[in-house]
Amino acid sequence: MRKVKVIIMGAAGRDFHNFNVVFRDDDAYEVVAFTATQIPGIEGRRYPPELAGRLYPNGIPIEPEERLPDLVRERGVDRVVFAYSDVSHHHVMDRAAVAAAAGADFWLLGPRATQLVAKKPVVAVCAVRTGSGKSQTTRKVAQILKERGKSVAVVRHPMPYGDLVRQRAQRFASYDDLDRADCTIEEREEYEPHIQSGFVVYAGVDYAAILRQAEAEADLILWDGGNNDLPFFRPDFLIVVADPLRVGHESTYWPGSVVVRQANAIVINKVDTAGLEPVERLRASLAALNPRAVIVEAASPITVEEPELVAGREVLVVEDGPTVTHGEMPFGAGAVVARKLGATLADPRPHAEGSLVEVYRAYPHLGPVLPAMGYGKRQIEELSKTIARVPCEAVVIATPVDLRRLVAIGKPSTRVRYDLQEIGRPTLADLLPSL
Repeated sequence: MRKVKVIIMGAAGRDFHNFNVVFRDDDAYEVVAFTATQIPGIEGRRYPPELAGRLYPNGIPIEPEERLPDLVRERGVDRVVFAYSDVSHHHVMDRAAVAAAAGADFWLLGPRATQLVAKKPVVAVCAVRTGSGKSQTTRKVAQILKERGKSVAVVRHPMPYGDLVRQRAQRFASYDDLDRADCTIEEREEYEPHIQSGFVVYAGVDYAAILRQAEAEADLILWDGGNNDLPFFRPDFLIVVADPLRVGHESTYWPGSVVVRQANAIVINKVDTAGLEPVERLRASLAALNPRAVIVEAASPITVEEPELVAGREVLVVEDGPTVTHGEMPFGAGAVVARKLGATLADPRPHAEGSLVEVYRAYPHLGPVLPAMGYGKRQIEELSKTIARVPCEAVVIATPVDLRRLVAIGKPSTRVRYDLQEIGRPTLADLLPSL
């Protein structure tokens, strides 16, 4: 029989996982290429033969997504598998139209086909959109489980932007581990807070191998979902964070609209800043989508280490990169607290260096804030140069990682922190089962 030819559309994460668990060892399929988007510099590489398996001795090329129609026609591709997240339903169907016009079927693989089953209990934390407050919710859940006497292994959604073979199954227990792995700013933003709280973090490319290691080390696995994706492991309890500042996205974004419908508990975050009317509209929408889920209301109070550096001054705000780029937020916690303190926001856009110029072009919704982009050494250098060029009195760092450990900031600077604060009952501790 002729093999079914497949292209997997991705962003260096879900695409590799779908290949590993569905296609890698199946003789019925030939994956002729991955296409890549969102992540700078990923295209032009190969998914290496060491990870691709016996059917792909030369590995698999990673091509720019713009080449999808040509690749379908040139390679006689039968099926295009969509495998990235935090995008609108319109975006998904637009890509479906491109694939179909070129002559291919369009696939969306669901949880049953792609989730691995663990031998240990799994609690998963996901979100409707990037920037909803998933990270602080995950930290809260980890602490609750720790206080119950559980040893917890945190497994993070993948961000493998470097040497894929080296990143096959990574374990991080210290800052030195992060340094040895040459982690990007995006990786450090997610890993460092867990490490600082005493948790071991796993991540990488091959999540079957990661699962085996995590199971051997811990009583319980905490899936720290990224990019509002589906968990890679089948959860025993699923928590999803929703954002009242983006009401409607819970039913119109992929695959946040899936995890909302599957959730055991849904956290409505930011109730302190969103206002009553959006919170009530979101609550009604969530009840219609998933009447079985229990709703938890929460805030993410913001604190500033040195507010005197911010109050009444002109400041450069450096925000969490994913939140204000593909998360489509014009600003984040840094801008919110700076304005509350009466600061003026220095506009970094005219001073952007290198690839950051393209970031502002690609995300025109961005306000006068600087996204902490750092997908590699060159982009980190461009971030540093941009910070240096912006005229301001101080820099407000609103990223989960302390940028001052990675970037030389030759100006007064202070950090913004935000944690989850549940309001009323039930709380997450009330809802988390005894696993």
